[in-house]
Amino acid sequence: LRSLEELELTEQTVIIFTSDNGGLSTRAKNRQAPTSNEPLRAGKGWCYEGGIRVPLIVRAPGITDAAAVCDEPVISMDYVPTMLELAGLPLRPEKHMDGLSLVPLLRGAEQLPRKALYWHYPHYHGSTWTPGAAVRARDWKLIEFYEYQKVELYNLKEDVGEKNDLAATLPDKRDELLAKLHSWQRELGAKMPTMNPDIKES
Repeated sequence: LRSLEELELTEQTVIIFTSDNGGLSTRAKNRQAPTSNEPLRAGKGWCYEGGIRVPLIVRAPGITDAAAVCDEPVISMDYVPTMLELAGLPLRPEKHMDGLSLVPLLRGAEQLPRKALYWHYPHYHGSTWTPGAAVRARDWKLIEFYEYQKVELYNLKEDVGEKNDLAATLPDKRDELLAKLHSWQRELGAKMPTMNPDIKES
């Protein structure tokens, strides 16, 4: 920031401060993890909030207010259309089909015209995550664990730490979100994990 001021570029520069994932808080083989994301659950590599909910600070001169706070969930795919619009360039939806410009939020809007956010992690991770995916629709979030053939459902407004799994008690909401997740995966042709026929169980 000081360098921008010294170069007299402050009013011509948009700053986006964020992270691509939560801090690493779980490790395999009893190795110590360097981070805690509490009150969020788990961390890097996981579809729990500790792995995907991160800080986001945007300063866009002439657009953002210094004290403004926005509670609308967004995703990193939104950055490309946002930067194009801030630069006065045409949007390229064929290059950012999953993203929406955040400029309306930066100007004070409360929501984007989006019904859900999706995450697809069909792989293993050193954090002990196993293949799965997640969908968030407003306050509701569903996580599917492929290896365990299990789904979990949370109301993030009431349970940001994802401690109270509602999948068994709210089957209609569970099935609604699971169908939404599977429909999105089919639409995108998402790669799904398959059993390796050469692996023999010990």
